[in-house]
Amino acid sequence: MEWWEAFLLIMGSLFFLMFIGMPVAFTFLVVNVVGAYFFFGGLPGMLQLVIQISASLSTFTLVPVALFLVMGEIMFHSGIGVNLLDALDKWFGSIKGRLALLAVGGGVLFAALTGNSMGSVALLGSSLVPEMEKRGYGKPMSLGPILGSGGLAIMVPPSGLAVLLGVIAELSIGQILIAIILPGIIMAILYAIYIVGRCTIDPKVAPAFAVEPVPLSEKLYATVVHILPVSFIIFMVVGVIFLGFATPSESAASGALGTFLLACFQRRMNWNVFKKAMIGSLEISVMLLMIISGALAFTQMLAFTGATVGLIKMVLSFGTSPFILIVLMLITVILLGMVMSPVPIMLVTLPVFIPIVEQLGFDPIWFAVLFLIAIETGTTSPPFGASLFVMKGVAPKGTTMPEIYRAAIPFLICDAIALIIVLFFPIIVLGPMGWMF
Repeated sequence: MEWWEAFLLIMGSLFFLMFIGMPVAFTFLVVNVVGAYFFFGGLPGMLQLVIQISASLSTFTLVPVALFLVMGEIMFHSGIGVNLLDALDKWFGSIKGRLALLAVGGGVLFAALTGNSMGSVALLGSSLVPEMEKRGYGKPMSLGPILGSGGLAIMVPPSGLAVLLGVIAELSIGQILIAIILPGIIMAILYAIYIVGRCTIDPKVAPAFAVEPVPLSEKLYATVVHILPVSFIIFMVVGVIFLGFATPSESAASGALGTFLLACFQRRMNWNVFKKAMIGSLEISVMLLMIISGALAFTQMLAFTGATVGLIKMVLSFGTSPFILIVLMLITVILLGMVMSPVPIMLVTLPVFIPIVEQLGFDPIWFAVLFLIAIETGTTSPPFGASLFVMKGVAPKGTTMPEIYRAAIPFLICDAIALIIVLFFPIIVLGPMGWMF
């Protein structure tokens, strides 16, 4: 069988099973089992598949996946995130678009604590949107900032998708976590610039309202009690990697421990919170580990059948500019994000894209960051971006999907601008990696 025939058969089976509604983990399992039997030589091939799956799961590189989930679950169930939002709110005063800017600031901080975009959208949406509606904010300024900033969880460490990308693409997780910091900050700044500009041009979209002055002493107290401890946890995750004190696995452990101790210190840790956090992180971890094992076996099957090498040779034979090929890959990811969730997109495209990127001579970490921005854009892209439906679930009664779509568009444009900036200025990604110890 020619490589292209094997490739079409494998990918066709994969998309067909996804289309009929089979869960992603079981889709990869079925394709891998059948493919191993036919391509690897019957029962010996099945045995080889089991060995590959066992080897792919028996590695410390997967430890951050579970531990970052533990961090997010503890933050969510203990209520530390709500306290953080209240403390941040005290500093915004009565500036234009105050609540929308609070959504962006809260989104950045929650992203650095949870690494979960869906959880961030749900928490910010349920806590801020009702207040925005009460204050007369229009839908574009009540829903849009939360959709945009919620997606920052993908672009701010600890990002669960960044860890997953590093595992699937076999890239340094530590370098990816450091490389996404500046692009994430750029995206947050673009959101803030848009909010301030829109509120200045069209004040009706975010009416000003009187805010009771908060004494400086109360602001400082809230900062010391609720914000500074969180900054220490961020350092325990990102700072220790940057300074070379810990690997990503060790930093995830220190971050999870720090989050647990913070919840205990603030007297928010009890048996109910602990149980919910452990069960929630366990359920998601098992699902992710099943998906990861299937994806890695799928990558090896593509390589064994010659599909990977064949695709690389075919792409290189087109004579198209390598830069144009990178752009086409990113557009593909964004378009897929309109109809698929992030994890299946990564599992289907990365085994094909990463070898091509390396053959073209581009830095794979730089491409990984561009890939994550494209994924983040896809999660908020109509018609089926996952964040849009999370927002529909927490938005006030009567909110329609077209209203959510329209609110998301300006922030998708901000995402596109950030993507272009990183595309043309790789130093934004590669620079911080050069400063790592």
